[in-house]
Amino acid sequence: MPSSSRRTRSCGRPRPYSRPSSTRPGPGESAPRRAPAPGVEPVLRELSIPSSTYYRWRHAKKEPCERRRQDAELTGRIRQVHQDSGGIYGSPRVHAILRREGIQVGRKRVERLMRQAGLAGISPRKGKGFTRRDPDADLAPDLVQRDFTAPAPNRLWVTDLTMIPTREGPLLTIFTCP
Repeated sequence: MPSSSRRTRSCGRPRPYSRPSSTRPGPGESAPRRAPAPGVEPVLRELSIPSSTYYRWRHAKKEPCERRRQDAELTGRIRQVHQDSGGIYGSPRVHAILRREGIQVGRKRVERLMRQAGLAGISPRKGKGFTRRDPDADLAPDLVQRDFTAPAPNRLWVTDLTMIPTREGPLLTIFTCP
């Protein structure tokens, strides 16, 4: 048996941090008080981090810097402009409106704040297709089997329906070829 007063494991190595059985509190006795945990300074010293950096970081968590406060105010104004437009305006138009109102802000900052707030404009160029096929509907039979050559005049008629977008609304054109 080892001569140390520390208890040993079955493999013969001493157990770390184990107390001898005689120091255990009995029934009705309170456990001995532990020493207070070391502060943050020894850890910072070991990591070679100045304590001022740590305390500046803690202070920044409690009270945000001027830039973050301005960003929060600006995000509120951006949300209001975006909502007033019906959710249509993107960052270029929002930036232009803010500049017109006398708010000096960069375009990239408006883009970043809109992205962080989850705001996006609607692009007029993104159009949905004209035809929306019902997946449960029966398809018309292909009577010509995709062969558009006519054996004689007036034997095969082909029609095409096309939508052309205009400022006044969609223009539907129908081309029929005998």
